Amino acid sequence: MILIALHETVLAQIGNPTPEAPPASDKILQMVRYLTWLVLLSGVCGITYAGGRFAWEKWNGGTLESPKMIAGGMIGGVIATSAGTIMNSVIG
Repeated sequence: MILIALHETVLAQIGNPTPEAPPASDKILQMVRYLTWLVLLSGVCGITYAGGRFAWEKWNGGTLESPKMIAGGMIGGVIATSAGTIMNSVIG
């Protein structure tokens, strides 16, 4: 009886709030897009550098360190591009 009255008076008035973007969120989202672009550009440059280094190491017969660099760049790129999806699954 008390719970029903509490529900009808207090909890029914709270409702389900709709999400709203905070002020100046467009500038923050633009900065996030710039940072995403910078991360992707650095990943492409890193993989390109590692590919050139791989060819150089193969040509000179040295130890092969560059496959680790290529794998690291690829893994970093996958994490960077799926960061939004990862956060949505953790938060939601």
